[in-house]
Amino acid sequence: MTTFADLGLSQKVLSAVTDAGYTVPTPIQAGAIPPALMRRDICGIAQTGTGKTASFVLPMLTLLEKGRARARMPRT
Repeated sequence: MTTFADLGLSQKVLSAVTDAGYTVPTPIQAGAIPPALMRRDICGIAQTGTGKTASFVLPMLTLLEKGRARARMPRT
């Protein structure tokens, strides 16, 4: 069984998901999050309430977090 921890989300995003009470991603989340983290285009169809928005937002937050850390690095 896939968990959110297996999907490659940042530790901060993973902690927020866990704190919200979610441990197991829905099929659309398990299928969409890994390619989204690789900055690939995704297209998915799923019933209302299955977590499509989280499939987009969670990887986006992870990528933004990584970008912010890179922006704080000293310029060379």
